[in-house]
Amino acid sequence: MLPPKASTISAHGASMPAIGFGTMLLPERPVELVAHAIKSGYRLIDTARKYGTEEKVAEGIRASGIARKDLWVTTKVTEENAREADFLKSAETSLKALGLDYVDLLLVHWPQPNVPLKETLCALAKAKRQGLAKHIGVSNYTLAMLDEAVKVCPEPLITNQIEYHAYLPQDRMLAALRGHGMILTAYCPVARGELLGDPVVLAVAKVHGKTAAQVCLRWLIQQPMVAAVPRALEEAHIEQNLDVFDFVLSDDEMKNLSALRSKRVRIADPPERAPKWDVEPV
Repeated sequence: MLPPKASTISAHGASMPAIGFGTMLLPERPVELVAHAIKSGYRLIDTARKYGTEEKVAEGIRASGIARKDLWVTTKVTEENAREADFLKSAETSLKALGLDYVDLLLVHWPQPNVPLKETLCALAKAKRQGLAKHIGVSNYTLAMLDEAVKVCPEPLITNQIEYHAYLPQDRMLAALRGHGMILTAYCPVARGELLGDPVVLAVAKVHGKTAAQVCLRWLIQQPMVAAVPRALEEAHIEQNLDVFDFVLSDDEMKNLSALRSKRVRIADPPERAPKWDVEPV
């Protein structure tokens, strides 16, 4: 039986939508795009202090007419604010920008090697305990960082938001997250468009009467404990990205798409903040 359009994934008491709308780099009409996403059925909106879109997300939420209780809002604290006092101030600043009393998910955006991981994770847990966030998690953490974070954080972490798509293997990370009962939230789920012209992807799309992007997203969410937060700059693409729950990829199709990971294409690798990434098998 196919999941409903608003399929969710559960982790440590959270029930998070499997597909969200990403708001990084929305150069034009961000308010209209966020509002359209929500009106189209998205219930997860993903933003960050570093994106500079929190205020626009707030306007989009208001314009959508959808009740706050029916939405899942994720934001992130930048690595420049990894110290406890700075971390909590950043979370409060985000809430003010978003016009919200709390976010559903607060993430550590990037690891900060100059601040003890325990200090940052304890600040993250404090933000939850103070009611600033319902749930917490991390982003761009390596395997070693993830294991340490789970050990030192006083509150359960529900996700590691990382780059994941059919051109980038994340097998060991997936296994580790599932072992911790956590979700892998995939950003850059179509490799910023690199996958959309791939012959293997296009062949699968033709069979199902779907777009290449829909096939890439379906490949992700058909894997256990995987969610995705695609970005889109056109209303039609926003709608299409959510319309991925009415078909299933066959075992052979999943295998053929997974074989593309041998390309090892990494899109997000900023030298000023990226950790030394794990080398994953294919």
